[in-house]
Amino acid sequence: MALVQPAAAPATPTGLERYRQLEKLGEGTYGIVFKAKDLITNRIVALKKIRLDMDEEGVPRTTIREVAVLRELRHPNVVRLIDVIHSPNKLTLVFEYLDQDLKKRMESLATRGPVDPMLVKYYTYQLLKGIAFCHGHRIIHRDLKPQNLLVNSAGQLKLADFGLARAFGIPIPPKYTHDVVTLWYRAPEVLLGSKAYSTPLDMWSVGLIFGEMARGGYPLCPGDSEIDQLFKIFHVFGTPTEEVWPHVTKLPDWKTTLPNFRPKPLEEIVPQLDAQGIDLLRQLCQYDPARRISAKSALNHPYFADLPNKDQ
Repeated sequence: MALVQPAAAPATPTGLERYRQLEKLGEGTYGIVFKAKDLITNRIVALKKIRLDMDEEGVPRTTIREVAVLRELRHPNVVRLIDVIHSPNKLTLVFEYLDQDLKKRMESLATRGPVDPMLVKYYTYQLLKGIAFCHGHRIIHRDLKPQNLLVNSAGQLKLADFGLARAFGIPIPPKYTHDVVTLWYRAPEVLLGSKAYSTPLDMWSVGLIFGEMARGGYPLCPGDSEIDQLFKIFHVFGTPTEEVWPHVTKLPDWKTTLPNFRPKPLEEIVPQLDAQGIDLLRQLCQYDPARRISAKSALNHPYFADLPNKDQ
């Protein structure tokens, strides 16, 4: 009598076969992002598919940088890189999935009325925790903006898109390109041509994101060119002087013909913030990078004193 061979167990899917695409989430310079399901764990993930042109540059430098940085950074407020899958002419990064970015979240909330001040506080605290961790590991994000901050329905916020992130040296700051940070959140030292910058670059962006959240999604300084961006900043915070920012007139792109604006009271610009919130915003948006508050210090600001469950 012939023996019946047991049926072979189905092969465990590997590589891209492990993920079933559900929908397209967006498209950027180097590739497309899809929502997908992990067929082994049944978890929802995000697939970032990068097109490779092997006849030219191969893997984009921004992708190499993002992979290198995210493999080093493991923190509750930094998006997690789960896997990297290489296939012919394509590189796929597998990320944990969050529902939407902060910009879309703010737009959604604004349609229902004023944004809850406690939610603004909670998001800002998480943003600062993520940035403090990055800076503690000598990483500057260099492209902080609401579209690069992901949130989920549980209220978690995570830093994403580290394509422009760089390690920085201590104690001598290296000279980096000034082509960093989306215009509306770009620090004034970069707009004025400084190539020696460090962690305060990110803190300026945090300040403008904080103010924008408090205003229900309305940006503080929405310039349409580099010079217009400077004028928008000067219009809110006043034209900097040597007194408030030593050596500002020595920066490469400083011009004596720049208009002289007086600073506006931040209480009028962001009336949704209380006195402690205004003080934090003022410290984040100091013109002089040396006087700008650090992420670590900002976490201990009295503005967050009444925030429950800070470490959750």
